[in-house]
Amino acid sequence: MLCTGRLGGFGARAAALRPGLGAAVRARRVSTSWSPVGAAFSVKPQGSRWDLFGERRGLFGVPELSAPEGFHIAQEKALRKTELLVERVCSTPPGPQTVLIFDELSDSLCRVADLADFVKIAHPEPAFREAAEAACRSIGTMVEKLNTNVELYQSLQKLLTDKKLVDSLDPETRRVAELFMFDFEISGIHLDKEKRKRAVDLNVKILDLSSTFLMGTNFPNKIEKHLLPEHIRHNFISAGDHIIIDGLHAEAPDDLVREAAYKIFLYPNAAQLKCLEELLSSRDLLAKLVGYSTFSHRALQGTIAKNPETVMQFLEKLSDKLSERTLKDFEMIRGMKMKLNPQNSEVMPWDPPYYSGVIRAERYNIEPSLYCPFFSLGACMEGLNILLNRLLGISLYAEQPAKGEVWSEDVRKLAVVHESEGLLGYIYCDFFQRADKPHQDCHFTIRGGRLKEDGDYQLPVVVLMLNLPRSSKSSPTLLTPGMMENLFHEMGHAMHSMLGRTRYQHVTGTRCPTDFAEVPSILMEYFANDYRVVNQFARHYQTGQPLPKNMVSRLCESKKVCAAADMQLQVFYATLDQIYHGKHPLRNSTTDILKETQERFYGLPYVPNTAWQLRFSHLVGYGAKYYSYLMSRAVACMVWKECFLQDPFNRAAGERYRREMLAHGGGREPMLMVEGMLQKCPSVDDFVSALISDLDLDFETFLMDSK
Repeated sequence: MLCTGRLGGFGARAAALRPGLGAAVRARRVSTSWSPVGAAFSVKPQGSRWDLFGERRGLFGVPELSAPEGFHIAQEKALRKTELLVERVCSTPPGPQTVLIFDELSDSLCRVADLADFVKIAHPEPAFREAAEAACRSIGTMVEKLNTNVELYQSLQKLLTDKKLVDSLDPETRRVAELFMFDFEISGIHLDKEKRKRAVDLNVKILDLSSTFLMGTNFPNKIEKHLLPEHIRHNFISAGDHIIIDGLHAEAPDDLVREAAYKIFLYPNAAQLKCLEELLSSRDLLAKLVGYSTFSHRALQGTIAKNPETVMQFLEKLSDKLSERTLKDFEMIRGMKMKLNPQNSEVMPWDPPYYSGVIRAERYNIEPSLYCPFFSLGACMEGLNILLNRLLGISLYAEQPAKGEVWSEDVRKLAVVHESEGLLGYIYCDFFQRADKPHQDCHFTIRGGRLKEDGDYQLPVVVLMLNLPRSSKSSPTLLTPGMMENLFHEMGHAMHSMLGRTRYQHVTGTRCPTDFAEVPSILMEYFANDYRVVNQFARHYQTGQPLPKNMVSRLCESKKVCAAADMQLQVFYATLDQIYHGKHPLRNSTTDILKETQERFYGLPYVPNTAWQLRFSHLVGYGAKYYSYLMSRAVACMVWKECFLQDPFNRAAGERYRREMLAHGGGREPMLMVEGMLQKCPSVDDFVSALISDLDLDFETFLMDSK
């Protein structure tokens, strides 16, 4: 997002809750207009009849945003405030106040940029999307100006070079000051004038190349119709004399369809190849210019892993431990392929997704339609409410939005309320499919929490975006098991944002190192797959019958099928990402490196004249950090097994989780948070062991099943 990617010294970061600060912040009153969350998601929204005669409030309650033109007003207001704050911080003697003003400066920009970043992709009206896009550009221009403001940089430098002053700062303030300085310096502001200009030019070039590469990752390929066998042409889009291939068709039952899609969609595009090479080279040049030996060293500063050497050690050890299991998975896939296609049983890269699905379906009766009736959206939301209440003392209440506050009539607004601390923040739930809505499940920070100068607390506001089917005349919205798990995952991010009471918005919510940011969301997946949790809410929407234990067991067991091969694939992607962002010039072409890495870290043969790396969109947003998902899963697995496996509703463990992990976000080093939760400092071997143990069938599932 803009606040992360472009704000340099004002880059938005991490999630948090500050122990001890809660008492200083006034508890929010409980509203009498709140209604139970489960019921709110079990009925259709009343749309425009809601608050028909009420005053129009504007998007997210921001008065200016009742019309698209309001973005210009909001942005100008933020820019004027920014200029005043720059003057103020430059004239303020160095001290804790310096950090507070920097954070207020960051907040004034992020409150417009984050909101606009969401609206430009999610609002159904083009006028709003265009106005939001213009606001993003305007804030971006101001950010570039701030990133080259030497006087502003020096005001922070004076603080951090005065040892006596630094020692007097509390740990959170010191860390936030250091984060601002780190973000400043990776933009090159500490360099001489000529190098600084070069750094600015490289940053602009990287942004442009990233945008071009990202668009290219989804661009379809076409082939002359006569080159494809006639009997498979109907699987693809036809355009005159050509066939359009717009994806891998990984689930297609016909081997030839998958093979054709793989070879054509991944056929190298010269312009995209040049774009990737320039992007990697520019990142390397910028990293070296600002004092790092590689881009990876720069990107991993402040993460759990800390450096690329640790990441590679983690990936290599994990690959070694996975190898035997992965070979067994490929043998299992080969056996199924031989059974269905005896003429050609060699396992190729386009085979695992399809055949692992066939094996799951054959071994376990997990047809989604059998599960959906037990997972109505209202029941799932009530399940989340029960879990959060028992674990953390949190309740979710539906609150009727004001006229103009939401961008679609089916968006629901939730108040997040703590049993003793009162209102913690708001979650806007944009859950349903609609035309032109991005097809992705994700969490957006709209406003970060922070302690304001008047002693009041700025409540966090987030959006959870899903793509669920709408209810019908005969049934409510019903979720597949995968949709239910995604809902829990995204709510994990939301709780990370809500359960913080950081002093600074720069370290609020999910604004934390990438390899820690996914821990709370992945941990929620473990709760979503535990029968003791599921049994609290999974009821057939017509009969009220609870979901049988053996159905949950089958679902959990099915997820272990070919899980080692799936994880091995992630190791391959993460290793490729590290090599691309490691030592430059690269020892070979990106395609040759792909071939070598695939054969060493995945095991299936490279297919000539393909270039999968040109479709690797995560190289833009997760450059040198693709390993993060694996590391976050390892941490989440350890937290689950050591703290919640015995009792998923353990309130003491829940409070400790809040205090040690959710409470600090980017305000504390991530490894210190992990150590605080686990009561030990985990090693690379511990992370690897956790991931490997997760591949084994859960004996506790069998035990529960036999009760």
